[in-house]
Amino acid sequence: MPYTNEEGGRLNNFAQEPKVYQAEPPTAEQKRNYIILGVAATVLVGGLIFVAFSVSHLS
Repeated sequence: MPYTNEEGGRLNNFAQEPKVYQAEPPTAEQKRNYIILGVAATVLVGGLIFVAFSVSHLS
């Protein structure tokens, strides 16, 4: 652990910093997967809303 001595003899313990790297843009396959997951999530939420609406109007 990296310790530093400050004025008055106090020790300070700093967290280890992670490596910084440049993010890479998504590939064509990743973009396709994002679109598929987005459509699936939209269908799921739409279906849940439809079921909730249908059940609430049964009585």
